[in-house]
Amino acid sequence: MNAPSSPLSSAAARQAAVAVVPVVMAGGSGTRLWPLSRAGFPKQFLVLGGNGTSLFQQAVARLQGLADERIAVGAPLVVGNEEHRFLVLDQLRELKAEPAAVLLEPMGRNTAPALTLAALQALEGQPQGSDPVLVVTPADQTVTDDAAFAAAVRRAVHQAAAGAIAILGVRPTRPETGYGYIRTEPAGRADAAPEGAPDLRVARFVEKPDADTAQRYLEAGGYSWNAGMFVLRASAWMAALERFRPDIAAACRAAFAARSTDAKFVRPGKAEFAAVPAESVDYAVMEKCPGVLDIRMQELDAGWNDLGAWDAVWQVLPKDAEGNATVGDALVADSHNTLVHATSRLVSVVGLDDAVVVETPDAVLVASREKSQDVKTIVARLGQSQRGEQTLHRKVHRPWGWYDSIDHGPRHQVKRIMVKPGASLSLQMHHHRAEHWIVVSGTAEVTNGDKVIMLSENQSTYIPLGEKHRLRNPGKVPLEIIEVQSGSYLGEDDIVRFEDTYGRS
Repeated sequence: MNAPSSPLSSAAARQAAVAVVPVVMAGGSGTRLWPLSRAGFPKQFLVLGGNGTSLFQQAVARLQGLADERIAVGAPLVVGNEEHRFLVLDQLRELKAEPAAVLLEPMGRNTAPALTLAALQALEGQPQGSDPVLVVTPADQTVTDDAAFAAAVRRAVHQAAAGAIAILGVRPTRPETGYGYIRTEPAGRADAAPEGAPDLRVARFVEKPDADTAQRYLEAGGYSWNAGMFVLRASAWMAALERFRPDIAAACRAAFAARSTDAKFVRPGKAEFAAVPAESVDYAVMEKCPGVLDIRMQELDAGWNDLGAWDAVWQVLPKDAEGNATVGDALVADSHNTLVHATSRLVSVVGLDDAVVVETPDAVLVASREKSQDVKTIVARLGQSQRGEQTLHRKVHRPWGWYDSIDHGPRHQVKRIMVKPGASLSLQMHHHRAEHWIVVSGTAEVTNGDKVIMLSENQSTYIPLGEKHRLRNPGKVPLEIIEVQSGSYLGEDDIVRFEDTYGRS
């Protein structure tokens, strides 16, 4: 008597599942979304839509959603900035997603070195002889149709498993000058086009065009926006890089060989990584592949947007009958096609068309929507003037929680401080300031010199200048305090750390 058939008897199930390693590139600075995006808290970690998750979290969740009976999705590899390492872990923790590793770049070297570090880590972390397919995505894009995204990327995964390099292209809806373009042609191979999608070979890559050229591309057809997403085996990337840019490959191998590991954090050798040439994936490899390597494109029709500027944010947000989009406490009258983003107070707009107004507690941007790409010039001027608004918000996130500088003067500063349950600040002292702490909510364990005391709501303590001290939250709920600093110098660099949970001492 024959055994009953099971799902495993199907042809798809008998086929070994393709091992996929998601790679999320989270190292960008997002200068064109200033003042909401800043170097210390860039756009990929912001919540810009209504679902309550950041762009980085959305990217991780989308890639985890690729798994099916033919694709086995592993834990994500994240490539990011050393300064954002605890933001990455906190946001992954909120998703209940455990990373395979977080690769920390000591300085930015563009996307080709970042992808190379991920490929080396993926090959290192797999069983001997395995060669996973990398699905590589920036952390700062948005997609409105997750099912269509998954279908397109799954097709690309199977093309990559068969030996091709696959990329994602978006059908143009307007003559956009802010994106690079991909010119494709029919390849005519049915076996390379899973699930009935057109089999498209990449004929060439095109740089960001001017308006007239972009209009010609739109009218001619056969051109797609380059979404900056790549699907290929780890060994295929390394082989292509060795072929086209052996200098980058050798320098990255040297930096990776000199790496140090701390839990999930992997740090390439700093001196070695500083010697890596800065280059993008496109310039280093992809633009040289057509006609030399098998490079395919899957069309992505999933409501994609890279949110590269405030005009792009306006495009993806819900709008009223006059085309206005609002976030936060905003009132708009007699205005059209305008974006108002309020963070901390009421923002009112009257008689503005095609404009962007973005409010944060310490900075306000007002710009023409069509000029929103040029916000980066303001950020550059802030940097030249060494103004803090380029780098940090008034509310600054730390691995233990956050602080918000709510008032300051020549010899005083007032902060709200939140400490996560179980977290603590470093054991530290200050040469130039004394501090007074008042507990607003939760329970505080305070080390003050040789004494350790417990404080609860409405209780306070005084930390004299030069005294070693530490603040810890021993409870199960967040601790909030008000800190009043007084002294001759109140800068964040007046901290001498003696012990620190986060490796900063």
